[in-house]
Formats: sequence, structure tokens, C-alpha cells
Amino acid sequence: MDLKLPFEIATNYSSGSQRIRVMTEYWVNNSVFCPSCGNDLNNFENNKPVADFYCKKCSEEFELKSKQGAMGKKIVDGAYSTMIERLKSENNPNFFFLTYDRSTLEIKNFLTIPKYFFIPDIIEKRKALNVTARRAGWIGCNIDIKNIPELGKIFYVQNGAAKSRNEVLGNWNKTEFVKSTHDIESKGWLLDVLICVERIKKNEFSLDEVYNFESFLKAKHPVNNNVKAKIRQQLQYLRDKNIVEFVGRGQYRLKV
Repeated sequence: MDLKLPFEIATNYSSGSQRIRVMTEYWVNNSVFCPSCGNDLNNFENNKPVADFYCKKCSEEFELKSKQGAMGKKIVDGAYSTMIERLKSENNPNFFFLTYDRSTLEIKNFLTIPKYFFIPDIIEKRKALNVTARRAGWIGCNIDIKNIPELGKIFYVQNGAAKSRNEVLGNWNKTEFVKSTHDIESKGWLLDVLICVERIKKNEFSLDEVYNFESFLKAKHPVNNNVKAKIRQQLQYLRDKNIVEFVGRGQYRLKV
């Protein structure tokens, strides 16, 4: 996998943003495979509003975002209302995110986030544009990726190092259990508890260590008055899906 954007294909464009768009789309189209099935990807023609690439084999769709510099904790996206509507629909695409070094055009990170990790809780509403702006009153959004479990961030390239095809496909396959949770509230609980487990930063952890996040979870789910019971329920679900293993006496082991 060539980890450098192809400058030569964008020399006819005067705008820097246009050059980056052409180079990043060209690189994805020629270097990246579908993380779901491993097939080649294709560009959508005529700039489809909600996606940039699709897989002919499994019909997955992908939207590409790119930025120079570090990944950061938030990714700028489009209109807030449009994003929220997309999360409620059946055609919300998966997400590709690429970071690059502006001086060398080297690709530093490239990852995909499956669409079923996107819930309203990770979409941050930005301030409306000033009345003097060309699109006065328009409200954009950010994708708050720190509220997405690490399991849902599937890297092809991480800190300048490429992952193997088998690793990418395997990591995507590990996330499939999230897809079956369609209710937004239930999915929110599942992802939040998974984030808590990851933040313990140990392969083996105790139920009490997850209980330490009770106030964090209560703040995110204020109408629930029995957070500890909900934690146990989600750990049971994660155990059933082979994400964690119960090893006895309130101890669990993370398996992914």
C-alpha cells in the first residue's frame, strides 16, 4: 500500500481543497478495499450527497473525510439536521477518515468507523453561522470520536504504519454484534458500557471497576435510576457476543 497522496493527478486544480479532494479520493479508490468483504471499492458518480464510495459485492457505502495534521478528538461534518436525519435512516453510510502531512503528503492515519457506531450522542451541534455570513443561520456539526469505542475505529493505517488485509477484515468482523442492536437507547447503553470497559485499560477487570463509572453513565442516561443493573445487563450481552468472558467472582476478561 502506497502511503503517499499522488500530487501529480491534481496539478490542474487551483484550489487547495480541490487538490486534496482529488488526491484523497484517488488514493482510496486505488488503495483501499471494502472492510466488510475485501472487495474493491468504486466511486459514486455525480457526487452522491451522502456517500463517496460503494462496494458492488456487499453494497456497503462509505463517506470520506480528510484533514491535515493530527486526528484530534472531533471531526467537522456537514449540517447538523441532515446528520441526525441520516442516523435515523437506512442509508446512513459508513465512515472513512484520512489524515495526512501537508508538507510531504504522507498518509498518517486512515480508518473506517462502521455506521452502526453512529448514534445522536456522538454528534455535536455547532453554533449557527453569524447573520453576516453567506449561509446565515446554518448549523453544522462535529463527530465526537472520543465517544466511539476503540473497537469501532478500524485502522488501515495507524501512525504511518499499514495494517494487513486480514487484520482489517477481522477487526470489522468483531464489530458485527453492534449491528443487531437497532434501538438507539439500547445501543447507547451498549456503546457507553463498552467505552467504560476500554477505559479501565486492563484485559482483566472487575465488576466494581465498571461500577466506578456509575456517575458517568448516570449523566449520559439521566432517566435510568438503576445504573448498576444496566451495567450488569450490558456485560451479560457482551459476554453472549464473545466480547468479554466471565472468569468468576465478579471478574471479567476482555477478549477483543
